[in-house]
Amino acid sequence: MLRRLLGPEIRLVTATDERLAPVWADPSQIEQVVLNLAVNARDAMPRGGTLTIETRNVSLDQGSTGDGADPPAGAYVLLTVSDSGTGMDRETLAHLFEPFFTTKEKGKGTGLGLATVYGIVKQSRGHILVYSEPGVGTTFKCSFPVTDAAVTAVAPSVAPGRVAGQETILVVEDEAAIMALVVGGLKRQGYQVLSAADGEMAMRIAASHEGVIHLVVSDGLLSGMRVPELLRRLRAERPETKILLMSGYSPEAVFRNEIVDVATAFLPKPFTIQQLSAKVREVLDAPAGKKP
Repeated sequence: MLRRLLGPEIRLVTATDERLAPVWADPSQIEQVVLNLAVNARDAMPRGGTLTIETRNVSLDQGSTGDGADPPAGAYVLLTVSDSGTGMDRETLAHLFEPFFTTKEKGKGTGLGLATVYGIVKQSRGHILVYSEPGVGTTFKCSFPVTDAAVTAVAPSVAPGRVAGQETILVVEDEAAIMALVVGGLKRQGYQVLSAADGEMAMRIAASHEGVIHLVVSDGLLSGMRVPELLRRLRAERPETKILLMSGYSPEAVFRNEIVDVATAFLPKPFTIQQLSAKVREVLDAPAGKKP
């Protein structure tokens, strides 16, 4: 997946300790962290370069930098993602994890990728540090505390059932890392997947696709066309198509002051592939006109 995202001009290098210690984290969320950081690195290397991903066991001493930003002393698994790209100045670094902050040109992303990374790392009890210099490159270091707790089976939050299918799903997402995660997960479940990076592309696909589009899975906040306008046009073009919105914001925030039916199905970010698959199946199986 990473090699397809990065393209031929970027060299991917990986290095890992043979036996990493256990940490408390959701595997699909850590996958989102890696994908988001990789896409961010790719965009910082428009003429090519090297992306290095390392995972290793480390023992950190108390406050090596003395600025209070370091994790507490202890045993950690360190995930490091480094690029040889354009790098960032201090002003950019100061705002890096703020939602909607982006250095990309208009229409190339909403600026939620690194905010998502920060949220997942913190939710996993981890710490994240960034080192960057213009013209040199950038390194993200994510430290996850080691746990000695025994791993036990946890009952799924949704009842087991048929989550796979053969329906056609259109995914609309302007963050490349999340797009890759969602599309890859749905394809592995057997769905036929169409993808659009923005609302205009989604409407072109809706107009030209010859078969049925059973479901549209869209980010609740897109660059370019506003989501209410996308949903209005989609329903006019394909009234039989069901809708599932996904967002890092609460449903109230997404639907407030917008012309979005409050009965529209909703999936909060971040989510696991299992949660996505279960919600998609739930929406597809729900009777027409009834909120799943």
